[in-house]
Amino acid sequence: MDANCLVMELKSNQVTVNATKDTIISFLSNAENLWLILPQDKISDFKATANDCSFKVQGGITISLVQNGHTADKLFLKAGEKTPFPFNLTVHLTENGSKTDGYIQFDGEVNAFLKMMVEKPLSALFNYMSEKLKSHFEQ
Repeated sequence: MDANCLVMELKSNQVTVNATKDTIISFLSNAENLWLILPQDKISDFKATANDCSFKVQGGITISLVQNGHTADKLFLKAGEKTPFPFNLTVHLTENGSKTDGYIQFDGEVNAFLKMMVEKPLSALFNYMSEKLKSHFEQ
């Protein structure tokens, strides 16, 4: 880690999704499906394959996400080459009967200035994604 960087950890609000862990992991394991849970009015240039995706967020920063495996109760994504700072995303899932409780955790390395710039927008993005995942499975 760069000496000028800080570890930034963010967690989205927890949501209850009307689907099993396996169903959610299967859905999120295809990076093309991430388009369905992103705020489409705030991103552009979305490109995806099954294993990775990239998109521009308001402000012109390109975010690239790469699938990085999963366990029975977690899905892992990491920053791809085009992203301006290294980070990992972990989707935590706990099955609760026929539903699943979950949240997104972000762990990144950013400098103090960048942290100040991106902390609120990223928190809002992950909360949005969690809510969209919940509403996707309620249809």
